[in-house]
Amino acid sequence: MDDQTRIELEAAAFRRLRQHLMQDRPDVANIDLMNLAGFCRNCLSRWYQEAANERGIEMDKEEGREIFYGMPYAEWRAAQEAASDDQKAAFEKAFAENVGRKD
Repeated sequence: MDDQTRIELEAAAFRRLRQHLMQDRPDVANIDLMNLAGFCRNCLSRWYQEAANERGIEMDKEEGREIFYGMPYAEWRAAQEAASDDQKAAFEKAFAENVGRKD
């Protein structure tokens, strides 16, 4: 497979993941994603923002988040249910293992 085709396929898979999280499963909480997979919509939006910034494209955190939430983050957050104590405890562990470490 040539590089351009690989890039296009990766981009298509990425767009489908974003659609899945925004449209198909907006009910899946970020805390559950983080606890199970070690990343969430905020991670994806940060990676997107970082990639844009590395290429000289100005994008702030809120702009990156809106790409993954389909709306301003504050609006999305206001519609979410509060996390349980068990979810919060699992999050602390997952965050330390996945985001807090420096590979």
